[in-house]
Amino acid sequence: MRVIAGKAKGHRLKSVPGSGTRPITDRAKSALFSILGNDVIGCRFLDLFAGTGQVGIEALSRGAREAVFVEMARPAVRTIYANLAHTRLDAGARVVRADVFDFLSRTIPAEGFDYVYVAPPQYQRLWARTMRELDERPAWLRDDGWVIVQIHPQEYEELFLTHWELFDQRKYGSVMLCFYVRREVDG
Repeated sequence: MRVIAGKAKGHRLKSVPGSGTRPITDRAKSALFSILGNDVIGCRFLDLFAGTGQVGIEALSRGAREAVFVEMARPAVRTIYANLAHTRLDAGARVVRADVFDFLSRTIPAEGFDYVYVAPPQYQRLWARTMRELDERPAWLRDDGWVIVQIHPQEYEELFLTHWELFDQRKYGSVMLCFYVRREVDG
């Protein structure tokens, strides 16, 4: 597990000790950031169920203005801090130790995020629950923001949401990335 490009390119990242986290593969992460391209530069990035923090760290390395990491597990939070310090990307980072659903429901952002990355533990339907929370609180994202969900392909189910619609999905072995944008409203 490493930073693929940008200021911290090549830095190896620590894993969460004894963890059940499922880090994104380098192949899928590289493809994700190829899709995002230069739009990452100057963006605000929210990493939910952050685990090791590697996706938000990749965004910071590639020029994101800010990354907020939300993670509940203490060992994972310690790992995120260690990885940020190791990569020297902690200036643009904020780590929040909290339950994702509590965080989303009790916090109202002053400014929406450009990207929200959702990579919860597998096979617990937490990704669908997170999408429903974001659907109830669309202010979490800018009007042109994206929600990106990382799941196992077997977990995918069609969601019927008011504010978000799936516009793309990609499979990389056991990783599926689902991309959602704000639904256009007629009128």
